[in-house]
Amino acid sequence: MTVRVERTFEFDAPREDVWAFIADPEKRARPISVVDEFEVTGERTARWHVRLPIPLINRTIAVETEDEEVDPPEFVRFVGRSKVFRVVGEHELTELEDGRTSLRNRFTVDGRVPGVERFFEKNLDEELGNLEEAIAVDLGIEA
Repeated sequence: MTVRVERTFEFDAPREDVWAFIADPEKRARPISVVDEFEVTGERTARWHVRLPIPLINRTIAVETEDEEVDPPEFVRFVGRSKVFRVVGEHELTELEDGRTSLRNRFTVDGRVPGVERFFEKNLDEELGNLEEAIAVDLGIEA
């Protein structure tokens, strides 16, 4: 089973300011509650250390991530690969006429271990809410 979630946020901020957050892989990873640690491994690569509360998994999972497509200040697509799951995240920014920014987020998770998709199906929307709040805090505005 594949889990897909899409949410759009609007921020009272210029697109370049929202892009500064979204373009930074560490800032994108930190709000995700299951990411225990994060390390940059290259110009467009990073390693997330993820701890999922699933009975079959009693250790931290290394997820190798790569920003596969980056088109500043409009779009970034990253892929994360591990033995337990694969995640694809896309963030698309649109400058609105009133100076606000729309941020469309799409995530797809394919689990390779029982319980992974169920976890993300239940929690991915909340994790996107964490991302929205982190961006707002970074911008100094209310979500």
